[in-house]
Amino acid sequence: MRLPRLFRTTPFRLTLLFLAVFAAAACAFLAYIYLATAGEVSRRADAAVSREMASLEAVDLAAGSVALRRAVTERSSGGGPFFYLLMNAAGRPIRGSLAASPVRRFDGDSDWVSFRLTGTDRDGAVTRRPARGLERRMDTGELLFVGADIGEAESYVVRILRALWGAGALVIVLGMAGGVLVSRGVSRNIASLSGVIEAVRKGNVSARARVSGSGDEYDELAAGLNEMLERLERSIGGLRHAGDAIAHDLRSPLTRLRNRLEVAMIEADAGRADPRAALHQALEDTDGVLRTFSAVLAIARLEAARDAPDQAVFDPGVLAAGVAELYEPVCEEKSLDFKVEITPSLALKGNREFIAQAFANILDNAVKYTPPGGAVMLRVRRRSSGDVEMSVTDTGPGVPQAERLRIVQRFVRLENSRNQPGAGLGLSLVAAVAGAHRGRLEIDEGPGAMDGGGPGLRVALVLAAQ
Repeated sequence: MRLPRLFRTTPFRLTLLFLAVFAAAACAFLAYIYLATAGEVSRRADAAVSREMASLEAVDLAAGSVALRRAVTERSSGGGPFFYLLMNAAGRPIRGSLAASPVRRFDGDSDWVSFRLTGTDRDGAVTRRPARGLERRMDTGELLFVGADIGEAESYVVRILRALWGAGALVIVLGMAGGVLVSRGVSRNIASLSGVIEAVRKGNVSARARVSGSGDEYDELAAGLNEMLERLERSIGGLRHAGDAIAHDLRSPLTRLRNRLEVAMIEADAGRADPRAALHQALEDTDGVLRTFSAVLAIARLEAARDAPDQAVFDPGVLAAGVAELYEPVCEEKSLDFKVEITPSLALKGNREFIAQAFANILDNAVKYTPPGGAVMLRVRRRSSGDVEMSVTDTGPGVPQAERLRIVQRFVRLENSRNQPGAGLGLSLVAAVAGAHRGRLEIDEGPGAMDGGGPGLRVALVLAAQ
């Protein structure tokens, strides 16, 4: 027969184990108390009997056997706590309150004995009470037995022991009840977590564990599980979003590529086109599609992730100097005044490759849209707030205030940039990199601004310093 689920849970089993250990410890403790208390009762009785025996021995030594017999008679009839028996050398009773000695075989000068004293209670029932006694041979050869009733002391010990047993049984019962309550609470928490896991297994990644707010280990486990599920949901959403974005964003360039190939094939069949030129154009269009694919995939990955992957501490000035070195020949070829201002020994934590790509996109836009004879300024510095600013300022046509929120969206290109190559993904990637590094992208007026508008643009990637 299968036990109910509550009795098969680990907390209930641990409760039973704890109660078993407690019961064993309680038994050992009670046994120690009983032995120690019973031993103390025997020791006190033996000490009292020894004192009484010494008193009678003193009478025998001082006044002889006649005085001893008189003392035994007086004390036996006095109703004291002791009982006596004086015997001759052969062991036959002479006088006392006992009919016979409890010592069966006396051998030597003295002998201790534990025995049962037979008597009657108030109702006339026969009783057998525990007692301790000492039998000793006097100098005259007579035997003297002195005993004491220890029934009251032992009954007191038994009452204490029974009270302890009752308390132990009550503790075990209460412990069992507490174990059942604790097991039910733990089972409810585990069942809640198991329900969430089962829901996720069935495809519901939006399921979340309940956090009670108590701050215990179950709340920590639930919070950790929820955080893991949130990351999983974001990852799945990011993959879906990336797939949808790639399918949507690549439809237009792939359609253009197909149309160009179709036109090139028709013209080649008609003898009006150069097939090699058509192939070169197809290769360029294919490279553009691949670049678009890589950019869209990188943006989708960064937007889906809470933090950029593979972060490390590096000097942004060294990174910016490397990017500037790549674009310096392009600026010279275009007759642009290119200047660099870099604060050395800065520290930034992030994904170096993503930040380098984002900064290169900012600089590429500035060089691309600044007319010949213009100027481009690259800066890397620490702000008063402690953040690190990587900015590029140019004297190009600028971006109207109303359009600055749009240009960070994918595939958004302004009218004055239609004659330039590109897919409109550069600043989208920069914004995604800023978000993945808990930073921000700032787009402001350039150096030629007047009355809130005018030529020039300043684009800054602002990240928290290490």
